Amino acid sequence: MFTQSPDIEFLEENRTCSYFDEKISDIRYKYIHSCSSIQYQGMLERGWRRFGKMHFVPECKSCTKCVSIRIDVANYKFSRSEKRVIAKNKETKLYIRPPSLTMEHLSLYDKYHKFMNDKKDWPYSPIDPNDYIKSYVEGKENFAKEFLYVRDDKLIGVALVDILDKSISSIYCYYDHDYADLSIGKFSILAQIKIAKELNIPYIYLGYWIKDHFSMGYKKAYEPFEVLENRAYLDERPIWRKNEL
Repeated sequence: MFTQSPDIEFLEENRTCSYFDEKISDIRYKYIHSCSSIQYQGMLERGWRRFGKMHFVPECKSCTKCVSIRIDVANYKFSRSEKRVIAKNKETKLYIRPPSLTMEHLSLYDKYHKFMNDKKDWPYSPIDPNDYIKSYVEGKENFAKEFLYVRDDKLIGVALVDILDKSISSIYCYYDHDYADLSIGKFSILAQIKIAKELNIPYIYLGYWIKDHFSMGYKKAYEPFEVLENRAYLDERPIWRKNEL
């Protein structure tokens, strides 16, 4: 009996770039109904990212500014300032569980994006619950987690994180800027590094780094890290090298 696969792959060309107004981008997408850990690991190593059941990778013809980056966990040493961030959050509770949706999630998500609209001119519109589910809850295989940061019995941060045997993928994080002194965004990455060290996971994938970009340049702070040197297809060998930029 013939059964049609629910998975879909397509290339979106000449779309407006998310990071540079004057550029266009070409993005390849794969909608994967049920992605195994092994399949996902291979995609991470080749620069793919995941939101819900949708996976994507840039294939821009005229630009290579988006560089896939991964933290070298074994050789990572917390700096004095990072240790201070960890110390400041000793009263911050961390809960790790499968992704979910509550009114607290939606309220915090909208508050975060309103702030970023004012601060960095990010586009803003209230998120629809169905859109949140499609981006952050669907596709929650056994590796998908959410890190919930709670202070004074209040949800102040959410990080979407995939934890595999050989990798952690840091997908997205949003938080309450009323608690800016706690540096929840940075603390979230440091917490993931600590967990990776405890589990002997060699790499944390941070997505795309754009050198000196106002929103994407911060990732260079997490050294030592490696960058993906080639755009490898899924049947080709990815080439990672230590950052020298």
